[in-house]
Amino acid sequence: MSVGKKVLLTGGYGMIGKALTQLLMNKGYTVSVLTRTPRDANGVKAYRWDVASGFVDPKALEVDCIIHLAGENIASSRWTDLRKKEILESRVNSTNLLYEAIKLQKNRPSMFIAASASGYYGAVTNDHIYSELDPAATDFLGNTCSKWEQSVDQMQVLGMRVVKLRTGVVLSANDGALAKMKVPVMLGIGSALGSGAQYFPWIHLDDLCAMYVYAIENSTVHGPYNAVAPASIDNRNFTKTLATVLHRPFFFPAVPAFALRLLFGEMAAVLLEGSRVSADKIQAAGFAFKYPLLTKALEDLLIKKNMR
Repeated sequence: MSVGKKVLLTGGYGMIGKALTQLLMNKGYTVSVLTRTPRDANGVKAYRWDVASGFVDPKALEVDCIIHLAGENIASSRWTDLRKKEILESRVNSTNLLYEAIKLQKNRPSMFIAASASGYYGAVTNDHIYSELDPAATDFLGNTCSKWEQSVDQMQVLGMRVVKLRTGVVLSANDGALAKMKVPVMLGIGSALGSGAQYFPWIHLDDLCAMYVYAIENSTVHGPYNAVAPASIDNRNFTKTLATVLHRPFFFPAVPAFALRLLFGEMAAVLLEGSRVSADKIQAAGFAFKYPLLTKALEDLLIKKNMR
């Protein structure tokens, strides 16, 4: 796919969406976004959509590719039954709305690239290395990702090439999980969570954005791919590496699991459990990570980017 093509983003104002928009525009793509309150800015055309009322501006769909990033943040509050329903429906209902709207288009986009999550494999810690051939887990995260991806797969019926990126924790310089994780470390009280043995699938924001562009530009890329760095690491060693990069001590005892469960309820599973996830498939497809190792990723995000 050559530059100059049109790409539509949902979730375009989030951490990933903003970074991806900039990268696409730097590469010559025309980028537009779907939003409930459209306002054009910085060369990006904004179109209105409203999932609750089932509305999408049909003009927004006159593009070559749709990148679907929209969805409620799974870690913003405790997982009550209502909150879990909102998390699931924000993903499935928005995808179903796009499907119904695209179905009415005479000239349809040729590609639909969607976010998914490494939570597809569940909140579980064991020695298995999960690949795209593994089935979805049956816990809340696995069930949510499975239904999310099923809604995305509908796009194949419309003749679109579908790519699903099962994304780990995205590391960014000034936003997201890393911004929160570095605070106790900077204060000299960084510590592991629970056993610290749970794996922590992660990816540098720049690599994730590059992966979306790679998926657009390579027609052989289709289906699910794990969007995680190839170097697996557990929670304890992640935090220890973070402390080393920030030149802070790492000696505090681990935060007890029971304390996290009291504080976060069922959502504590996100912090206390984690799977080892393989990046082999996307690498075999020809994608090269700029930041395959955690130390280099953290040095770029916490030191180099702050010096620019």
